[in-house]
Amino acid sequence: MNVDNELFNKIKSTLPVALLGDILDELGLQHQFLPPILKPLSEDMKIVGRAMPVLESDYMLPPDVKSNGPLGNKDFGIMFEALDSLKDGEVYIASGSSHNYALWGGLMTTRAKKLNAAGAIIYGYSRDKREILDLDFPVFSLGSYAQDQKIRGKVLDYRVPIKINNILIEPGDLIVADEEGVLIIPKNVETYVIEKAFEKQKMENKVQQEIAKGMSAVEAYNKFGVM
Repeated sequence: MNVDNELFNKIKSTLPVALLGDILDELGLQHQFLPPILKPLSEDMKIVGRAMPVLESDYMLPPDVKSNGPLGNKDFGIMFEALDSLKDGEVYIASGSSHNYALWGGLMTTRAKKLNAAGAIIYGYSRDKREILDLDFPVFSLGSYAQDQKIRGKVLDYRVPIKINNILIEPGDLIVADEEGVLIIPKNVETYVIEKAFEKQKMENKVQQEIAKGMSAVEAYNKFGVM
């Protein structure tokens, strides 16, 4: 079993992504949320796991043209190799192509779930929504779009750093995602960020109780420093 699982399950069940983002802001890491157009297929989906980045690219080579590159005539590039490499608790996170076709679907979901992956985050479209929902596997994407990747794009590499809107995602980075956002937490600060987020959660609960009793917002912020 993945050694992270106990902690990650606790984060998944109790800690909103917003609190983790607040701590990153305090550290000066103020651009760690991926674009808000990334949404879960169902609002109750949440992901906590380690990044397994996948580099996509548009690649529209006519079938009668022989490629000079190693992946030109290989359907989907090395997408299947990337998918099969998923480990317990990892997140398949893909970017690099246009948004003209789907990068994730139902059969990929079946394989990822079998491998105990934590979820998939696709900076592009997914398809087979009903099938994915029935599998109860968390997928975040730009939405549903049926057009296939096979003749339009390929996976060029995986387990390599990628960027989404200039946000660096490295293999092993912690990803926390819920309906309010997808957050990338660099591995070198994750222990501090998690500890401080749980501390802030306790403080916010105390502030909520005081406000419910009648304390003003001004007084509460001056006294506790959170809101």
